[in-house]
Amino acid sequence: MTSALLALLAASPAHAGDNWFFLPEQASTFAADVDSLFNFINVLNLVFFVAMMGAVLFFVIAYRQRDGKHHATSPNKGNHQLELAWSVGPGLLLLVMFYQGFTIYMDMRVPPADAMEVRVQGQKWLWNYEFDVERDGTTYTLFENEALVVPVNTPVQLVMTSTDVLHSYYVPAFRVKQDVVPNRYTTIWFEAIKEGEFQVYCTEYCGTDHSRMLSTARVLSDEEYKDYIDGKIDELLMDGSKQPWERGMANFNGKFGCMACHSVEGAQGVGPHLDGKFGTEEELDDGSKVTIDDNYIRESIMRPAAKVVAGYPASMPPFEGRVSDEEMADMLAYIKHIAE
Repeated sequence: MTSALLALLAASPAHAGDNWFFLPEQASTFAADVDSLFNFINVLNLVFFVAMMGAVLFFVIAYRQRDGKHHATSPNKGNHQLELAWSVGPGLLLLVMFYQGFTIYMDMRVPPADAMEVRVQGQKWLWNYEFDVERDGTTYTLFENEALVVPVNTPVQLVMTSTDVLHSYYVPAFRVKQDVVPNRYTTIWFEAIKEGEFQVYCTEYCGTDHSRMLSTARVLSDEEYKDYIDGKIDELLMDGSKQPWERGMANFNGKFGCMACHSVEGAQGVGPHLDGKFGTEEELDDGSKVTIDDNYIRESIMRPAAKVVAGYPASMPPFEGRVSDEEMADMLAYIKHIAE
């Protein structure tokens, strides 16, 4: 029976995982292998379930009490051949599943030496991406928080950490999932085989807006990816000619992802809105009041738990060591600009 099931799965088309058991599309190199093992175990479970329930029904019907009397039964002396069969048979099936699972696991855990590295940072409630690229002999560090953008048919290793609580990075179409833990690094890798956009989830409950901690994996052709990189580098080089508040706005919405919790249009969110707030007074959770000035904003970014606004949770992660003096000056300029 085992060989028949293996032959059935081996003969199935490479995209069978897209159709069996309602699995997502297969968009990475090892997605088909993961699905084949998943399908094999499910089919095996189904076969044994039908066989065992069929035997139960047969015995219930064939050996039911027919005349309302108890009948003596022959003593059960055991059957060594039968006991050996139902011990060795499932044991061999378990070894087959272990071998396939271990082989796939090792493929998924050991990235190629030439894999492109992307540094991923999880925070409540968004994903930030940072990666290095080279153009004309110069290396540039680029940032992205709207999507993970990668070229097709290229191994990509994600080196991930969290700034606050436990998160989990999951891309169903790639069949990759990994916890993202504060104060340490975890890794996963994949090689996308399809162009397009694929959903990214956080699958570890991380607080109020956990369900909104979504991202996208965008897989581009080589030509499209080159155009994307050139555009990002040109944008980075142009930042020097922008006004400080414009650079602050870019970091607010991009690199630091402040817009995930703070609205600049007066809407209420996880954190207090910033529209017109500079120069006004804010009530804190201890009943005191503080003027929103440069020092208060700097302290609130670097050490947000020092002064918590009344009515809001102390859930913002500290940015101390992550924001340079120049970036802080630009952020202050932006907050002042939206108060004008």
